[in-house]
Amino acid sequence: MAVGTISKGGNHLVYVELETFGLNSLWIYRDREEKDPHRRAREGSGIDEEDYRALVDCCSAIRHLSPMVNPQEKLIIQTTNQYSNASVEGVGADFLEMNNDTLVRGRSFRSKEITTPRAVAILGPTAASDLFGNNNPIGKEIRIGVRKYTVIGELKGKSRDFLASIGSIGGQDANNRILLPYAAVQQINGNKRISYFQAEAVAQADAEKGAQQLIAQLKHRNGKNFKYRSETMASYLSTTDRILGGVSVIGIVAASISLLVGGMGIMNIMSTSVLERTREIGLRKALGARRHDILWQFLLEAAIISSIGGVIGLVLGGGASVIIARITDFPLTPSPLAIIVALLVSVVVGVLSGYLPARRAARLHPVEALRYE
Repeated sequence: MAVGTISKGGNHLVYVELETFGLNSLWIYRDREEKDPHRRAREGSGIDEEDYRALVDCCSAIRHLSPMVNPQEKLIIQTTNQYSNASVEGVGADFLEMNNDTLVRGRSFRSKEITTPRAVAILGPTAASDLFGNNNPIGKEIRIGVRKYTVIGELKGKSRDFLASIGSIGGQDANNRILLPYAAVQQINGNKRISYFQAEAVAQADAEKGAQQLIAQLKHRNGKNFKYRSETMASYLSTTDRILGGVSVIGIVAASISLLVGGMGIMNIMSTSVLERTREIGLRKALGARRHDILWQFLLEAAIISSIGGVIGLVLGGGASVIIARITDFPLTPSPLAIIVALLVSVVVGVLSGYLPARRAARLHPVEALRYE
């Protein structure tokens, strides 16, 4: 039951946290083989403003497309007397919708603010707290590098702690970030390069098709000099499934060992019971009890013992699940099916473990059993 509950809770958390990226999301990067940072800087990303304009509305499997521009150097972020270590991202008009981002106050970017280097910014909740405390940041100014930006929005917080803890995702803190129009970050960088594209497929099943359509367009425009690669949410789901699958296997092995130890315990208890009740068995046989009567008597006793153990295990496991869920916010809610399966497994293990002692009791000769001291 514990293994199933943990697996179900983990899958639920994974789904909820992956929704913060957008379940239909995909990313297109240039596949960089050059290791020299100076040559990499000269070559650029292999994606530019003209590529973005050509890709908009070009692919049937893509609903939204956002250019993503990263600063080429570390930027100092500050107000008059506060600093932040938030990451800065240049984004397109559809970025918030694609990532299921919502605003707790303020507004999103307007179309003209995205394509021209307007000095406006949207803050993540951690960045807003670091720079302005509990005060409303809307309309106030922050300095990023040498330029000032007006805060127009504050994002609602997101949780990706579980994905980060199992190593399924990397990257920056979703709450400690500052979003700027991608053209504003291009202005900071001093060029029109785009770092990569984030896109949203029409449906989750279309993500790989959409990625291939975008890559085909980029190769058509830029020739064979550049190689591109894609990542889809399906790849993250696959990685997470493998990790959770490994955890489940470990849990199943541990549970199997526990069942084996418990079964041996029941076998010892039943063997002792048969030994202590040998004369009783002989008397019952002398009075007409048949072999299968004795066999079923001891099998029933083994089933009752294992059922009691199973119920105690369910109570303890359920109590532990409630405590852990309240302490960690991990959703541990055992399903009715898991409870039924756990009880059935405990009964089956008990019956199988009690079979050999029960068979030994059933085969006792009544005369020899009555002579037993």
